[in-house]
Amino acid sequence: MPNFQYVVTDAKGIRREDRIRAANLDAAMQTLAKKGFKVVSLREVRALTGEAALPPVAEQIQTRIDRIRQFIPLNTLVFFTRQLSTMFSAGLTIEKSISNLMVEERNPRFRKVLAKVGNDIKKGMALSEALGNNPGVFDGLYVALVHAGEISGSLHVILEELSDYLEVMADTRRKVISALSYPTFVLIFMTAIVSGLLLFVVPQFAEIYAKFGARLPGPTRALVALSQTVSRNFFPFLGISIAGIFVAWFLSLTEKGGYVFDTIKLHFPVFGMLVENSLMNKFSKTFGILLGSGVPVIESLGHVQRVVQNRVMVRALETAKMLIKDGFAISVALKKVDVFPPTLIQLIATGEETGEMDKLLDKAAYFYAKQVDAVVERLTSLIEPLMIVAIGAVVVSIIVTIYLPIFKLGMALQRGL
Repeated sequence: MPNFQYVVTDAKGIRREDRIRAANLDAAMQTLAKKGFKVVSLREVRALTGEAALPPVAEQIQTRIDRIRQFIPLNTLVFFTRQLSTMFSAGLTIEKSISNLMVEERNPRFRKVLAKVGNDIKKGMALSEALGNNPGVFDGLYVALVHAGEISGSLHVILEELSDYLEVMADTRRKVISALSYPTFVLIFMTAIVSGLLLFVVPQFAEIYAKFGARLPGPTRALVALSQTVSRNFFPFLGISIAGIFVAWFLSLTEKGGYVFDTIKLHFPVFGMLVENSLMNKFSKTFGILLGSGVPVIESLGHVQRVVQNRVMVRALETAKMLIKDGFAISVALKKVDVFPPTLIQLIATGEETGEMDKLLDKAAYFYAKQVDAVVERLTSLIEPLMIVAIGAVVVSIIVTIYLPIFKLGMALQRGL
């Protein structure tokens, strides 16, 4: 006799979820109805879902290759989701809606994906199954939400919420990237300037000073020695740097290496606050929309683990899932893992008491989105002048060190006169 995973609300509106054994889906539905429950979602459980936190290294690399090969702009995906929701709610079948959107689609890559999805649906697959066959375009969260909409009978509502969710996540990602891109660009620019001075400018002055045979000041000798080392070993240094970046990237995909890198991100001065607020925004929005769609708590947390892409939070959520399975409340489990801020835990606790956790999580997501905005504005106002001063200090230091012998020569000539 198969098992069915259910999410229901009782007469008081309190959310409950568990598993039930029944002969078929209709029998499970009738059993729950006799108990006075209102069914939010009900589906047969063939295998445990949402248990894996992050896939193995090889699978992560393959997924990234697929996403690069099948890259679809997020705006295209948002527009597709909204249009599909509109067409489906207007009474068109999924097959007809996908067919119409495929004809109108201008992106050739996405048109091929829609053609494949349409063919899979014609073969009898559900929309979620057809989308799941294209992991490079539709991630696990997208497929899980569509599946929840199919079960609950509110697919058009879920698709509309999903398009809003994608826009919010894209906006948060854009703000984080904008905050990190400026200092990254400045560091690259500074490295290029310093490399140019060491490779081309300093050697010319070194040749001039060598002709005079005079003893150079200590700082100038050190700069010349550094310039000679860089000039003789430039390509080995470049190769080692590229290899180091590749090794660091590969290690970040492993469990232990990724945990170390993600820990450093969270504790990095100033930027750690930005990363943490972004993660809390992502967690709140994703968890809220999954619970609101009728996805069970344990499965929802499994999908959230894949979305946050931070191993510190992934481990914390894995522990929280075990605690919830042991009977702890969600807020208590999240408090015990000591990763989530008290404000978020309090909102979740209130949501558990009132039965409106999805709404309170949405408010939490809005709060952390505003926190991200505040941190980005603060970083922008502070980092730009600091970076300009840093570049100026480095360049001026090198130039002064280069001209130091000339300054000393001028002072000696003045004393002689």
